[in-house]
Amino acid sequence: MGRGKLRIYLGAAPGVGKTYAMLSEGHRRVERGTDCVVAFVEHHGRPRTEVMLHGLEQVPRRTIAYRDTTFTETDVDAVLARKPAVALVDELPHTNVPGSRNSKRWQDIEELLAAGIDVVSTVNIQHLESLGDVVESITGVRQKETVPDEVVRRADQIELVDMSPQALRRRMAHGNIYKPDKVDAALSNYFRPGNLTALRELALLWTADRVDEYLQEYRTEHRVSKIWGSRERIVVGLTGGPEGRTLIRRAARLAEKGAGGEVLAVYIARSDGLTAASPKELAVQRTLVEDLGGTFHHVIGDDVSSGLLEFARGVNATQIVLGVSRRRSWQYVFGPGVSATVARESGPDLDVHIVTHDEAAKGRGLPVARGARLGRSRTLWGWFTGLVGPTLLTLLLGVAPDVGLANDVLLFLTLTVAAALLGGLEPALASAAVGSVLLNYYFTPPVHELTISDPKNMVALVIFVGVAISVASVVDLAARRTHQAARLRAEAETLSFLAGSVLRGETSLQSLLERVRETFVMDSVALLERREESAPWSCVAGVGTRRTGRPEDADVDMPVGDHLALALTGRVLPAEDRRVLGAFAAQAAVVLDRQRLVGQAEEARKLAEGNKIRTSLLAAVSHDLRTPLAGIKAAVTSLRADDVEWSEEDRAELLAGIEDGADRLDHLVGNLLDVSRLETGTVTPVIRETDVDEVVPMALVGVVEGSVELDIPETLPMVAVDRGLLERAVANIVENAVTYSPEGEPVLVAASAIADRVELRVVDRGPGVPDEAKDRIFGAFQRYGDAPRGAGVGLGLAVARGFVEAMGGTVSAEDTPGGGLTMVLSLRTAEGMPPSRAEFPAATTT
Repeated sequence: MGRGKLRIYLGAAPGVGKTYAMLSEGHRRVERGTDCVVAFVEHHGRPRTEVMLHGLEQVPRRTIAYRDTTFTETDVDAVLARKPAVALVDELPHTNVPGSRNSKRWQDIEELLAAGIDVVSTVNIQHLESLGDVVESITGVRQKETVPDEVVRRADQIELVDMSPQALRRRMAHGNIYKPDKVDAALSNYFRPGNLTALRELALLWTADRVDEYLQEYRTEHRVSKIWGSRERIVVGLTGGPEGRTLIRRAARLAEKGAGGEVLAVYIARSDGLTAASPKELAVQRTLVEDLGGTFHHVIGDDVSSGLLEFARGVNATQIVLGVSRRRSWQYVFGPGVSATVARESGPDLDVHIVTHDEAAKGRGLPVARGARLGRSRTLWGWFTGLVGPTLLTLLLGVAPDVGLANDVLLFLTLTVAAALLGGLEPALASAAVGSVLLNYYFTPPVHELTISDPKNMVALVIFVGVAISVASVVDLAARRTHQAARLRAEAETLSFLAGSVLRGETSLQSLLERVRETFVMDSVALLERREESAPWSCVAGVGTRRTGRPEDADVDMPVGDHLALALTGRVLPAEDRRVLGAFAAQAAVVLDRQRLVGQAEEARKLAEGNKIRTSLLAAVSHDLRTPLAGIKAAVTSLRADDVEWSEEDRAELLAGIEDGADRLDHLVGNLLDVSRLETGTVTPVIRETDVDEVVPMALVGVVEGSVELDIPETLPMVAVDRGLLERAVANIVENAVTYSPEGEPVLVAASAIADRVELRVVDRGPGVPDEAKDRIFGAFQRYGDAPRGAGVGLGLAVARGFVEAMGGTVSAEDTPGGGLTMVLSLRTAEGMPPSRAEFPAATTT
């Protein structure tokens, strides 16, 4: 029985129509006669989605009782027993209720696929695990329900359900996504046009990358070498000459003409000879191409033309941009040049642009050395010249007039030198041996015999053999020296780029490892680390496919100290390449240490900020401590005065002033201590399951009666918090809201459940806060405006945010529709509590 196929509808945000599209697909399959059932679909009260369920068979859900509440989940056993051809399962990243067969719904789907059942599911882009940090930076909300990217990538089909932000907001405003009382909050928070545009771009880019992966897999599987112009990829061939900047800019302009154009600049360092590349100029060109949004690649190849074409076909490029050759006219006798060769061999599927520039035909700064690695073709020509050439020369001299033995020797010596130049030492020695025999037999008296009668002829033949061997040895030695120089030059260029990355302060391990993979033409590169010699290896960073988890399993491993190793897979490197690889490995260790030092520096910066705040503390609170103390002292002095007879009303007023001053001092000192604990990191929450409706009323004891209205449902799930810290945080926020609310306008404290979070909203109708100040008001010693009622030193909100974040929650400020400020406390539900069905978009999965 084969594995089932998975189809996923991917959306950028809730409400784009993923579930609707999935149900439409279900109806289409039923109409075609396919056995299709609904295993789990949540319509969230949306009428149009609910109507789509009509006519589809629904497998009864499994009912699970948890904490006196009943929940329903996918009944995997029932679906397996029913064994349909296709099952519709909504909300791929959903967390199942404790007691379910699996903890996550995508694990339920894996079981159905393993049983041979095709599955159609849905997921939003913000629930992909790798995009958690990006989505949080865009929306300000950390998604708790996620699905591993690999689960989605393994899907046989991924279909993007797309909708413009404007259309989605209209759908929201019409009440097609959330209930009317939730629309305003959603539109002003998660469903802001900027958020939706950024999430849409994420979804489009992720889908495009996945399409590229599908295309590359197909091309590799079917061995397709022909270029498919699915996306404009422009490869710029660089030589290190000054014309490279012109070529890069021209390629960038070409890329701008097509949507999604990509520029890849590549420099191929010749391994078969010295080059005229300037490391300084290449560094400038690298910076230029990166500034223009392209990427720079450094590859070592035996032949520049074939290496450039191989790189272009490997990245599925559609165009190559090259410059007109800098050769002078007479230099073309040595070959057509790279540009002409690439244009001739590119084929009809790869366009080649040859761009003119100011350096054309001006010559190169350094001569291009001839190849040291002779290659198979050249070696064969050397043997041909050394063995067949003397025979052909003998036949030619046999029919030509006699030119004398001396000239015959010179002609055979010319063939020996040609064999040495073409094929090296062995063909030259063979040519000398064959030539000496032929000279002796056919041209030295007595002819047609291997004897020599004249001693002068003997000397001539000996000199011929000696000269031939000497010339062959010199040519071979020069070739080897050229090869060594070429290799050292290539290594120097690579090390120059490596040193340049150090000077530029590049700290990306991924880019460094990608450079290693490209330089040595490997399938994958991984940096492995272990804490001690007996500990297992762990992968710190890696690129490519088939990454290994142990140095022993790699084709090449390069240790860096006792606890780090660079592991490469793909091919075995020659010994001479390990020197450069060692430099890369050392640089990888430096980059890793630098990243960790940056983290430590950030910690040190936070400590310095704490010291600065503590220094500011004494200056900021001196007046606020003295004011209530002065009032208390004045009241006490008045009460103790013997020359004044106070009435009962006066004594009560003075005592009330003393009590009010003492309360202010107690509140101020409490906030100061709390800030100190937060700054020193000594706040250790004791997390327990707590009911919100029990904590909030306790936090309102100190506020004026009638100034706060509560709207907290009793059905809310319990939250995982420190009861005391939450009470202090709510008290500070409510006190701040009451302070700035106008007379007769009570503050509203409401709570609601959103997936695996509980949101507590404190809504006032005060003057509000501008957007640019919304984050600043949570800083220590910050008071917005003139704080007309003169309360506190601006620590309340700072303490509240510190306490809530210490418990794993968040505090943010929003505008109240109609005027005012709304403080939103987001608290996580208790561990093991099932997430409530989403009513807000922050964590919804449909």
